Amino acid sequence: MEMRKERGLSQATVARDLGVSLGIVCYWETNKSDPTASNIAKVARYFNVSSDYLLGLAD
Repeated sequence: MEMRKERGLSQATVARDLGVSLGIVCYWETNKSDPTASNIAKVARYFNVSSDYLLGLAD
């Protein structure tokens, strides 16, 4: 959510660009659901960060 907001992107835009539903993005951001490994990889590529960064394992 922080990276999305920093870039001025809506949840709908991120969902469309990643090929997932808006509801999935909402669930990720509210910790109601965890993304699959393949979706973590998509998000990492989309925001140009490592999967470790997304998982809180790296700075």
